[in-house]
Amino acid sequence: MKDLIPKMLEENRLKKGMDQILVKETWQDVMGPGIANYTQEVSLKNGVLHVRLSSSALREELEYGKEKILRMIGESLPGLDIRGIRLM
Repeated sequence: MKDLIPKMLEENRLKKGMDQILVKETWQDVMGPGIANYTQEVSLKNGVLHVRLSSSALREELEYGKEKILRMIGESLPGLDIRGIRLM
């Protein structure tokens, strides 16, 4: 059963959708409720994590910690290839 689920997701082209859900949940877990409240959208496109924030001040502050954010999310999602982050 454990081996069938990934195969079924791949065959039915559901893997991308599941990855999107995992990325959104992981962003909230890693960043905490304070930042999650200002997060409007999180998506993964071509290995780049796109995050839309409602606060420009928060966006500027997070720009300085992008490498740390990528490392924390990468540790939480080792199966995904996340090479960058774009804060909008």
